[in-house]
Amino acid sequence: MNYIGMPAGMWVLFRKSFRDNLVSVLHFTDQEADQIAVSAKQKYKEIINRLPEFEKDDWFRMNIVNCAVFSSFLLSMKTKPDIEQLKEYYEKAMMIKPMKWFCRLGGKQKYSDKDVRKMKAAAERNAADRNPYSWNMEFLPYADGSGYEARFSKCGICTLMKELGLYEQVPAMCHLDYAMSEASGVTDFVRKYTLASGGPYCDCGYKKKRG
Repeated sequence: MNYIGMPAGMWVLFRKSFRDNLVSVLHFTDQEADQIAVSAKQKYKEIINRLPEFEKDDWFRMNIVNCAVFSSFLLSMKTKPDIEQLKEYYEKAMMIKPMKWFCRLGGKQKYSDKDVRKMKAAAERNAADRNPYSWNMEFLPYADGSGYEARFSKCGICTLMKELGLYEQVPAMCHLDYAMSEASGVTDFVRKYTLASGGPYCDCGYKKKRG
């Protein structure tokens, strides 16, 4: 994957938030945060450049780019905070105004015919069979019509972060699903398992908010 277009734009969009939350959440000094951010940019480019190109219709590409941003900052820290601190750090770094707008926009189409078609297409694609940094999933609608579950058997984030020696930090990224669903305004997110915690799969359950 080349560091042009969307990957470069995502760095520009999130770099300041990831840097500032080093101070406000993880309590690094401003000088330390600046040093980490400088190092992270180079590591981010290196991660992006090692990734293969994604198939044209594979919308999971954004997920792996977000993972590359987070991983580049983690790799630039001399010591890693604990997982609860990293959950807060990643959530606050990601949930900036443009991301909240993106989530609300997605919420307007959630559970629509278009949304269901997109999920079914992703399930049929099984992109991780050809690209280990993508995802394989099943689409499982709830029988009572209350929403659906996306059940993942292969996870590109797990693959990449394991290669980078960061597998223990994957749950910090998994936690963002709750914040994004809440920001959509239409979904209650439910989950029982994650691959990163040793589960048989990652279940992402999207239930329609009542009232």
